[in-house]
Amino acid sequence: MSNKTRNSDRKTIQGTLDRLYFLKKSAPRFLFWVLLVLYFFCNLIISVASSSGAAIMIGGQPLPFYTFAGVFSSISNVCIIIVAVYYGKQGFVAALTVLFVQLPIVTMSVVMGHNLTSLPGVFINVMTVGMVILIYRNNKKIDDYQESLRMQAVTDMLTGLPNWFATTELIEELIKKKIPFADVTIDMNGFKVINDTMGFDVGNEVLIEAAKRWKAVADGGASGTIDFVSRLSGDEFSLIIREFESDEDILNSIRMYEAALKDQMDNIGYDFFLTASFGYAVFPYDCGTMDELISYSMLAMQEIKKEASSEHIRKFSKDLLKKENTLEMESKIMNALENDTVYYMLQPQYDMDHKLRGFEALARMKDDDGSFISPADFIPVAEKAGLIDRVDSAVFRKAAAYVGELIRETGSDVMLSLNVSVKHLMKKDFLVEISNLLSSSGIPAEQLELEITESIMIESVEKAMHCINEIRKMGIKIAIDDFGTGYSSLSYLNNFPAHLLKVDKAFIDKMNSSDSSKQYVAAIITLGHVMGFNVISEGVEEASQIETLREIGCDYIQGYVWGRPLPHEEAGKLVRESVKKD
Repeated sequence: MSNKTRNSDRKTIQGTLDRLYFLKKSAPRFLFWVLLVLYFFCNLIISVASSSGAAIMIGGQPLPFYTFAGVFSSISNVCIIIVAVYYGKQGFVAALTVLFVQLPIVTMSVVMGHNLTSLPGVFINVMTVGMVILIYRNNKKIDDYQESLRMQAVTDMLTGLPNWFATTELIEELIKKKIPFADVTIDMNGFKVINDTMGFDVGNEVLIEAAKRWKAVADGGASGTIDFVSRLSGDEFSLIIREFESDEDILNSIRMYEAALKDQMDNIGYDFFLTASFGYAVFPYDCGTMDELISYSMLAMQEIKKEASSEHIRKFSKDLLKKENTLEMESKIMNALENDTVYYMLQPQYDMDHKLRGFEALARMKDDDGSFISPADFIPVAEKAGLIDRVDSAVFRKAAAYVGELIRETGSDVMLSLNVSVKHLMKKDFLVEISNLLSSSGIPAEQLELEITESIMIESVEKAMHCINEIRKMGIKIAIDDFGTGYSSLSYLNNFPAHLLKVDKAFIDKMNSSDSSKQYVAAIITLGHVMGFNVISEGVEEASQIETLREIGCDYIQGYVWGRPLPHEEAGKLVRESVKKD
């Protein structure tokens, strides 16, 4: 394959997936040739030694040259086996070629030359051929199986496009390498009507057809940029655009995807003219993190969708943040509570040996059209509107019911951590609610943990301490959340009946780039240990941060490096696997 073709393949969607997941790093190319040269060199020595009657003196004893033939025969065969193991199909072909070339030569030496000292070499060559074939077939089975598993993990089963996981992996890689790119969130216009009127089967056919057209655009390369299109969920897609010169290049690329939908869809039993809304944000110009980038591109998409104009593309701008409508968000929260559609994700927590400690339940919500609403958008509004206790309660009820059932099924000692807002905890019936939660879910009290922020001390120290002590009497664990960011009074903390201290992500982010930040985190961990608390660091996203935290004595970690927030089914699998390991 030419370099030009190889580079072209890398610009396709599959080429990007291969680079991210499937291509294994092969052994150095020069070593391949070194091993082959060494093989032939050893065989040359074997040929000379086996037919020589000379000897050398070692320790006063004569040692015939032909005795060295076995040594070099073993070295040569080790070389050829290494070639077969580490160089895939090329190594397999090369190994068999040299063995089949060598085998007649050794055989002729025995038959025609009556050189019986070469007889073991014939059998060794035959056995090495069998071993090389066995190694290749076994490696191929393993590679095929691993590739199949990886493909399932990163592919949307309906459309065949990459999924949310593959998208976030690519975004993380580009951010880590500081490569500029545009993140485009795409949402079908009027797709809910298709599902409601024509049925889900027709809706799925529409999604498949749209995905097929967009994949053709991305792989065709006509946009002049490198594009990666994926399906996130429902009728929501993502487009990553790289290697652009200007904002106009980004717009031109997006317009090609917009135009791909304009042709009538008449191959699915119905005639459709479909449109979509495109919102995008650009790294690093609009923001510097993945969460912000995704939120901003989604905000731009939602804005252009609300405008319901003939223009379907919108770039994120800071003005969009100012336009955020609190009343509209409040209405969405109310609808979600009334329809019981507030849901939760479970983010794993681990000890420093990567043993599962438990999960933190995180509140999540979707819009009426199924699009994801960022917690950064709805949680502050819920707090201001006095709805946060109802959001908390919905998450508590659903998460505790699932984890309680999971504990009964597996016998796991996994912990469930629930975030409690200050206003929720200070309600009169909070203790009754928690008592009822234990009864209804069946979750053991000692496996339930409530995360409380330091700011609770500002509300009412006496009332807060009474409530926390009653919670402790139930057997429930207490964690101090976001330590160091709020009301940090050592006099109160010294008497605070908690088990766990959580170090805020803001400190972890700077820990490896600033010695003072590292010392600050170390001081928090030491302080927690002095007060008898275990310490967990949240927002850990890099392997180097794990090593630093291990070095300074942290007990647990939580973050993307070992575990993203998971749907409850995936969290259940994680617990079952953990129980099997134990």
